[in-house]
Amino acid sequence: MKLSLDAKAPPETPKKPVQTENVTTSDVGSTPSLSTLDTSDIGKLLEILIVKAFEAKSSDIHIEPTEKRLVVRYRVDGMLREAYFFDKLIEEALLFKIKVEAQIRTDEHFAPQDGKIRFNIQGTPVDARISIVPTTKGEKVVIRLLAQQGKGLTLEELGIVGSDLEKVNKSYTKPYGMILAVGPTGSGKTTTLYTILKILNLRERNITTIEDPVEYDIDGVNHIQVNVKANMTFASGLRAILRQDPDIVMVGEIRDTETARIAINAAMTGHLVLSTLHTNDSVTTIPRLVDMGIEQYLVASTVNVIIAQRLTRRLCEKCKQRYKLSAEELSHVKKIRPDIAGAFKPGMTLYKKNGCDVCSGTGYKGRVGLYEVLELTEKLRRNIAEKATVDEIFSLARKLGLTLIVESGIEKIKTGLIDFDELMRVTTMRE
Repeated sequence: MKLSLDAKAPPETPKKPVQTENVTTSDVGSTPSLSTLDTSDIGKLLEILIVKAFEAKSSDIHIEPTEKRLVVRYRVDGMLREAYFFDKLIEEALLFKIKVEAQIRTDEHFAPQDGKIRFNIQGTPVDARISIVPTTKGEKVVIRLLAQQGKGLTLEELGIVGSDLEKVNKSYTKPYGMILAVGPTGSGKTTTLYTILKILNLRERNITTIEDPVEYDIDGVNHIQVNVKANMTFASGLRAILRQDPDIVMVGEIRDTETARIAINAAMTGHLVLSTLHTNDSVTTIPRLVDMGIEQYLVASTVNVIIAQRLTRRLCEKCKQRYKLSAEELSHVKKIRPDIAGAFKPGMTLYKKNGCDVCSGTGYKGRVGLYEVLELTEKLRRNIAEKATVDEIFSLARKLGLTLIVESGIEKIKTGLIDFDELMRVTTMRE
């Protein structure tokens, strides 16, 4: 399916009917019955939804059935926004079209299904990963948009600065060991690792990744897609990669003990290994690996650096407003988050959201990361190998200069990149 439409990104919540060929959508209006729509109409509608999501820089499209209508929402900068409403009558035809394009069963309505559609939007190859699940109101579709050309970001643009940047730079200059990016789903871990891979991508190096899915394509890097049906799992794929004489290996995610052990062994035997893990912060990554069956002395000797991160929405540069922090607002912050209030004083110059056409009235445009970079120094390695507790490791790391995610956020508030609301949305107080 080739898309060549020239359409503007949709507003956050359309107030007027939106015309797409002979299809009319509205938050209160109705859509022509299915009898007035042929296959090309539905195909055109799907194209328009994809193009507008792409131009809005949306990562996901949610097509959700309700009792009386079909709701389309776009995830932009990590937040879902309602985009369009359709009459319930077109649900069946749109769902059928998506299933046909994704090459999945059209007669299955009661089991989850996954598929993939390749688009070409204004010359940019885009893979759309399709997930369909049955709900009580009908089948819900989520379309994940994966641009095939890698994002040209630097570590500084991601939000890694100062001493944290020095630690990350030092970690990937080592010829072997492990670099781990940790955090919840959607925190930008893969983007961080890809940014490092682009720095490492030289013609004299053999770089191979195994991922599920392959999110970006980098020239000169060998990308392998996980395929369980073909027995291409993270573990089996990693074993195969290690027989291919690699210099640098990226494993999309360490999910089980087998993958963890192979990755650790690769890091011990002269390979630089990059991977992700789901943990809340940098220090708790160590007991997580131990829980997976990796001995503490192996963790201590192989891991170079652990990058814990969160993604926050960036204040819109065009419309953000400068203001003086009032005593009342600081008092309010103190009640909710006493752990961050001490870093601010009444009368400080900060920035807050406003809203304009550029940011669709939200006050935010784009995202920036908050980071916590734990470099495993000799003292920390010895501490971990001696089976220190999480609290003991954390205490030593703080003495050695560990900057917490929340502290990274405080600095970004002071420099006008984010506001209090975003920091409090993505972080919690440490117990």
